[in-house]
Amino acid sequence: MADARLNVLVNLQDAFYRAAPLREALARLGRTVRVRRRSHDDPAAFARDLAWADALLMWSTPVLTPDLLDRAPRLRFVGQIDMRQDAARTLLARGLPVALVRRGWYEAVAEMALALILATLRRTSDYHAAMRRGDELWYAWPAFPGEIHPAERVLAGRPVGLVGFGAIGRRVAELLGPFGCRLRYYDPFVPPEAGQVRGARRAGLLDLMRRSDVVVVAAASNAGSRHLIGRRELAALRPGSVLVNVARAAIVDTDALVARLRKGDLFAALDVFDAEPLPKDSPLRRLPNVYLTPHRAGGIFHSLQVILHQLIDNLEAFRSGRPLPDGLTEEMIPALDG
Repeated sequence: MADARLNVLVNLQDAFYRAAPLREALARLGRTVRVRRRSHDDPAAFARDLAWADALLMWSTPVLTPDLLDRAPRLRFVGQIDMRQDAARTLLARGLPVALVRRGWYEAVAEMALALILATLRRTSDYHAAMRRGDELWYAWPAFPGEIHPAERVLAGRPVGLVGFGAIGRRVAELLGPFGCRLRYYDPFVPPEAGQVRGARRAGLLDLMRRSDVVVVAAASNAGSRHLIGRRELAALRPGSVLVNVARAAIVDTDALVARLRKGDLFAALDVFDAEPLPKDSPLRRLPNVYLTPHRAGGIFHSLQVILHQLIDNLEAFRSGRPLPDGLTEEMIPALDG
């Protein structure tokens, strides 16, 4: 029988414990183990509770350094919502069972990518803003169809490129299936057979940029992907194309993107930025061909509910001696932020 006296330290922002939609998941945890709920940012304060814990559930900070792990003699299991590559290597080197529960974000992020694609192609944000101001344009005879904006287009049948073909990129490909889009992907870390999802074809990055009407950035941010999309790649995008970034801002060279956007022949939809909150004087705020959302792609309660339950599922698997559903492996490290 599983040890009912397992000490579990939960270290999350205080708002997690106060959010009504998350109470059911957190209550589930407390039924079978002894729980301490903390919100430590300071490693020294964190270490005092860590010394008590047999198991730890957390986001990604404070980072579990060798020094902190040396001060956790009872620790036998770690479950995290996110982590960087260096932390992952440290934990694997200790031989600890580690669960990394990132699947909970994927659905919401992929759906946001689809929403941004459609909003940009159909100009829904522009129309909404005009309706709010009261200066919207209504089609009327005899001017119709001269009033139609040439940038408004359908998604159906368009060539779409996916930069990053991990779980999010593949889910975007699945969501695009009913639209009959012609899909290409660039991802040096996934095998060619990954393209069997919705018939996506593997491509080089420049070739993907040249051939796509829509490009979705869904790659991990690490040393190898910083400014992966720079001036050369942005110049390869054909006039009228759309760039959507729901991954990390560092993957795209923002200065190069702003320069291309100022030409007026490219559209972008961005959920992530080099500095967050986005500075009030950022040129991105003033460009009429940019659609902006404040890093909301994954961060909805549905995602957090799923993630908390996944953390507990992995803890229960550990307690019963079963394989972890989200066990961390060396092969996963390149897909983590570096």
